[in-house]
Amino acid sequence: MGAKVVIFDKLETPRPLGSGIILQPVGLRVLDEIGAGEAIRGLGAPIRRLFGRAEPHGNVVLDVRYAARGKTAPCGLGVHRGALFQVLYDAARAAGAEIESGREVLGIRDGRLIFADGVSASFDLIIDALGMRSPLSGAPPSPLPFGALWASLDAVAGFDGAALEQRYRQARKMVGVMPIGRLKGETREQVAFFWSLRHADRAAWRAAPIEAWKDEAFALWPQTAPLLKQIHSHDDLVFATYAHRTLRNPVSRECVHVGDSWHCASPQLGQGANMALLDALALARALETQSNLDAALGEYARLRSLHIALYQAASWMFTPAYQSDSAAFAFVRDWIMSPLSRTPPAPQILAALVAGEIGAPLKTIGARPRRRSE
Repeated sequence: MGAKVVIFDKLETPRPLGSGIILQPVGLRVLDEIGAGEAIRGLGAPIRRLFGRAEPHGNVVLDVRYAARGKTAPCGLGVHRGALFQVLYDAARAAGAEIESGREVLGIRDGRLIFADGVSASFDLIIDALGMRSPLSGAPPSPLPFGALWASLDAVAGFDGAALEQRYRQARKMVGVMPIGRLKGETREQVAFFWSLRHADRAAWRAAPIEAWKDEAFALWPQTAPLLKQIHSHDDLVFATYAHRTLRNPVSRECVHVGDSWHCASPQLGQGANMALLDALALARALETQSNLDAALGEYARLRSLHIALYQAASWMFTPAYQSDSAAFAFVRDWIMSPLSRTPPAPQILAALVAGEIGAPLKTIGARPRRRSE
């Protein structure tokens, strides 16, 4: 389209924050669209199954297999956020985007971006991709009661190398391990280690000796001992905050919102990065196919609204079963939802839900045919 694109990042050296995520089949298709699919597949680890047991009985309460959609169905890809960041950063630079670092955005006034250094600038279109705390999308949403501690650790033997594995004690405690491949330029394979933690307990966790928490994690899942040995202090873990919010309209007179700036949710369905990638593709398609900017932005909202509504609702329903203080939700999960989830057609539906394909977002957007066989 001949547009000049400028990306502003508040960090002096742009870099990712956080540990690992799952790129679902829909997100991988978006990366294929921009020619970055092969690069990220070369760094990530295929995820073929999501598996969890409830302790102390060890009964299986989560078992989602991508292959339930068919033997040739594409699976997910566990990746380090740093690997995804680098792939997207390289693609943006290759496409000619200008990247200005050390530019913190404070807001918009009369169609102009306002930066922390007092400078302002105007653009034909401002795309807000600043996340759930974006100053461009209103007051930040209230955090959900539970967040999570994350760490990227060296992979060890004893875990399924193609699965996200979790252990639960009711819905109050959860520990998980997921392969995330490697960072660009490195050879060591890593896993994401995460621990569910209430916001209200965060200060007490930090005040207590790290060994006390490690003993608690070990008691829930003894197999994690070699991973826990790699954690030496509280600072080796990053606390992630989650929230649930959807702006009524992603388009205003001043900007258009994508990703968590428009819609944020808990990570239970593993859709955050994938939803943002789908938003970006839908916006690009709308700008390509519509004759004027107002029509393009309206088309963007139409292309994404149904899929977002479906997944926001699903996230809202599933979250209490995995992160809450409710013993009742955990009971329903363990003894009602779990058996039903293994009864056809539930395995196929759950696999499609996790893959991000409920609501057919790629068909709605008009994604091009897949460029590679899975």
